[in-house]
Amino acid sequence: MDNEETRFRQTGWPGLRARLFHTFFLLRRPMTLGVRGLVYDRPSGSVFLIRHTYVPGWQLPGGGVETGETMLHALERELEEEGNIEITAPPLLLSLHFNRQASRRDHVAMYLIESFRQAAPKLPDREIADAGFFSLDALPADTTPATRRRVAEAFHGNSASPYW
Repeated sequence: MDNEETRFRQTGWPGLRARLFHTFFLLRRPMTLGVRGLVYDRPSGSVFLIRHTYVPGWQLPGGGVETGETMLHALERELEEEGNIEITAPPLLLSLHFNRQASRRDHVAMYLIESFRQAAPKLPDREIADAGFFSLDALPADTTPATRRRVAEAFHGNSASPYW
C-alpha cells in the first residue's frame, strides 16, 4: 500500500467498526459479480460461443469474479478456460446488467474483445460441451435469449438493457 493510501486507511476502533459494518452488510446483502466476453472476429464477422455441460443453450463465455480478482482478470481467466483465448489488447466494457434470474444480487459486466489469439480450438471437457465461432447472421438455433440480446446491442444498435 503506498503512502497516499495509508493516509486514508482507518485504524483502531473506527477501522474495526468499518470492517464489522462491512461484514454485516456482506452477510445481509451479499452481491455476486460476473463477466461475459463477446469475442468478435471482425474479418469473418463471427462471435465465439460456448455450450456448457450443465445448462442448455449456446452462450457467451464468462463466469464469476473471484474474491481478490479484478473483472479484467476474471475475463482473461474465463476466456482461457472456456475457449483457449488470450486477449491481446484491452477489451471494451460495453455494459453492466442486473441478472435477476440468477439471484436478487447478481450483476454481469459485458466486454467486447476484438483483439485476441486462440491457441487451439476448444475441445470438450467436463464444463464445456462445445465451443466455436459463429457468423452473426447464423447463430445456433438454441442460442440463449440473453446472448441474442447482447449481440443485438453490440452490433445492431439496440439499446443496452439494464437486465441480463
